[in-house]
Parts: sequence; C-alpha cells; structure tokens
Amino acid sequence: MVAYSDNELLSQFQKEETRNFAFHLIVQKYQEKLYWHIRKLVIDHDDTNDVVQNTFVKAWSGLGNFREESQLFTWLYRIATNEALTFLKRKRTRFFLPLVDVESQLVSSLESDPYFNGDEAELKLQKAILSLPEKQRVVFNMRYFEELSYEEISAVLGTSVGALKASYHLAAKKIEKFLESD
Repeated sequence: MVAYSDNELLSQFQKEETRNFAFHLIVQKYQEKLYWHIRKLVIDHDDTNDVVQNTFVKAWSGLGNFREESQLFTWLYRIATNEALTFLKRKRTRFFLPLVDVESQLVSSLESDPYFNGDEAELKLQKAILSLPEKQRVVFNMRYFEELSYEEISAVLGTSVGALKASYHLAAKKIEKFLESD
C-alpha cells in the first residue's frame, strides 16, 4: 500500500470523487494509534471501540472545515481525547457516580478484561495511572506510553508546555508513591 502524507490525504479529501477513499486511508493510518490512546483512558475494549467510532464520525463531519492550522494527527488526537473525556463524564452523570467510583469501576473493568495480557507489575502500574486525576492521566499516557513531545501534547490539549511538564511530574510522583505502597 502506498503511504500518503497527511497533506496528500487532505487534498484528496477535498475532491468529491476521492473523498471516501481519502477518509478510508485516514482511518487506516490513525485508527490503531487512536484506539490505544482512548483505551488507556476508558479501559474497556467495547467502550473504546464506541469512542473511536464517535471520533471518526466527528472527524468526517469536521474534516471539510479543517483549516490545517494544526497537523491532522493533532486534530484527530484532540477529538479523540475530548470524546474519551466526554464518555467518562457521561458515565459518571448517567450513574450519578463520583469520580472515585468511576475510577474504581475502571480498575474493576481492567482486572476482568480478557484482552489485558500484562503481568502483575503492569496491572499495578495501570491501577496507579487510574488513581490519577483525569488531566494528569491524559498527560501521563500521552508522554509515557505514546512518547509524544510536550509540544505535541500542548497542541492536542491546548495547554502550555510548562503546565504539561508540571502535570507529568506530579503524575509520575503520584505513580511512584502508589507503586511503593503495598
């Protein structure tokens, strides 16, 4: 398969006759990355698939107005992050759960997940990450697992690099403390 640049894909998307094909290629290019980004936030496989689908539905409807002021990757990650956080917020309000109970439910979901193939250390790390506030968890996952630069994370989240560095540092300290307990 030919690897198209984002600019080529966007150019193809603008043409009515190649729009569907271009979007199909965009989904192929970013689906797995977005899946794992969202999965680390919502934990459950089925919920993740739903959020990924919502992400691409929003991308489809908004791509015609994409002004290329940011990279396509950044724009898609921003949509995916917002969709994941909206999903978690809806989950809390639908069941009238405080944040702590939603996090407990996510831990429980992680422990019973047939797709989780990590060892005990990985499970403990994931529990530590789930104990973080949402914003810190997003920043930690993007920096630690996805190895995004602070500049890339800043573009996705619309937060200053300095604030992101502080958030990541606090998250890492909390995770370290969590891992040392027990």
